[in-house]
Amino acid sequence: MTLYTTDADRWHAVQARDKAACGHFVYAVRTTGVYCQPACTSRLAKRENVQFFNDALQAEAAGYRACKRCWASATRIDRVARACRLIEASDVAPSLLQLAAALNVSTFQLHRQFKAETGLTPKAYSNALRARRVREQLGTAGSVTDAIFDAGYNANSRFYESAGERLGMPPRAFRAGAEGVVIRFALGQCSLGAILVAQSERGICAILLGDTPEPLLHQLQDKFPNATLLGGDAEYEQWVAQVIGFVEAPALGLSLPLDVQGSAFQERVWQALREVPPGSRVSYTDIAQRIGAPKAVRAVAKACAANSIAVAIPCHRVVRRDGELSGYRWGVERKRLLLARETAPR
Repeated sequence: MTLYTTDADRWHAVQARDKAACGHFVYAVRTTGVYCQPACTSRLAKRENVQFFNDALQAEAAGYRACKRCWASATRIDRVARACRLIEASDVAPSLLQLAAALNVSTFQLHRQFKAETGLTPKAYSNALRARRVREQLGTAGSVTDAIFDAGYNANSRFYESAGERLGMPPRAFRAGAEGVVIRFALGQCSLGAILVAQSERGICAILLGDTPEPLLHQLQDKFPNATLLGGDAEYEQWVAQVIGFVEAPALGLSLPLDVQGSAFQERVWQALREVPPGSRVSYTDIAQRIGAPKAVRAVAKACAANSIAVAIPCHRVVRRDGELSGYRWGVERKRLLLARETAPR
């Protein structure tokens, strides 16, 4: 882990506008008399004019004043974080007006800043939080109704409107570990190793890759412990053959329906990924900008890591801003092979 203890490390962080460095040090510019956070978006100063301090107090003691641009950003991030904590601590989802009043800011400003920092509106964040609480409560609550109200919904109907989207199945089935739900699956081999393809009644719900088949089946069983898992019949084997053919040649496309299950933000990321053509590469920053959340780069990376439908949701096409390969749920070497295959001349 970089500790930013040397001037060389700190200067590199300033050049990269590294958000992870914020809180570790500040830098001051002799020609302007201001000090900034490492991720400040102001025009980069010349190295000979930059001086480093451990914190803002040291910089101010040396006669520098705070940069309005980056410290205003810090205030905005803190405000959004406080809004998140208010939503999380409320039994009933607070309205935008209530949040704005508690934070002493206009509803317009809070809505705009919240979406810029998280990629979600306050309402969408609240909905996702309550849906997660329902998933947790369904395993322990006395009834489905108890779980719904314990999660902060004030009416059963409000939850059931989106239950299928949030749980991927009826809530009673989810509560029972997918009891009564039939998931067809098949294991096979492809050029990337072992592959598992699983299908719910809505479509392909998982394409998993690995070195050996057994761990892939365990992953499916862990996700749906009480579902009826059926090995694929002849008809289903044809679906699997299409998926394997698609994995081997992504440019051919996949016409089979997908059962995509995730949070509102994750689904926005995954949809943006599906619009990236074979042979192309994008960065996490590119995807964040495409979904209208340019500051939610880390959240985009987490959404990519949570994707369980390999290749069809092509998170392998996401690379670092410098073009180098970043992490991949199924291994960087598989990512390298997929990208090479897509860009190879036909």
